[in-house]
Amino acid sequence: MQCSPIWRPVKPSDDIAPELLGEEAHFRALESLYAAAPINGLFESRLEIVESGVSRIRFDIEERHYHAAGAAHGTSYFKMLDDAAFYAANSLVTDRFLLTTAFNLLLTRPLKAGPVIAEGRWISGRRRVFVADARLINADGEEAARGTGTFMRSRIALATLDGYRSE
Repeated sequence: MQCSPIWRPVKPSDDIAPELLGEEAHFRALESLYAAAPINGLFESRLEIVESGVSRIRFDIEERHYHAAGAAHGTSYFKMLDDAAFYAANSLVTDRFLLTTAFNLLLTRPLKAGPVIAEGRWISGRRRVFVADARLINADGEEAARGTGTFMRSRIALATLDGYRSE
């Protein structure tokens, strides 16, 4: 499955300029934080912070995620769209954990079992409130859903969260 051409690929670590090492460490720490979240034990998934303001989550829809009519339940759509948009926004914030304050969804295709990619992108805001969107791409490269969220800085310092580490 290929990603949308509007998203740039992840750069190998050898290409990282020394002045970006702090930013790259923040990205890796956010990826670690995502992996450490208990909810992510329910979804086979992996987060990549591609660059500042851009995230990608690769995950697999399984039949256990289905509703009674045999396709992925809306909670799966929301989870991955919210996470992709959230991490795109939080990639811009190195000191605080962001919180979702609102999220709007547009579900356009049913998702069946198989690989799906959630692509997140920061849209606006740099102080207290951030806006980011995300979309789900199915195994055929078709968009299955999109969403836009607003995220607010919390009082929770990223450094105090057990999963936030760049090792």
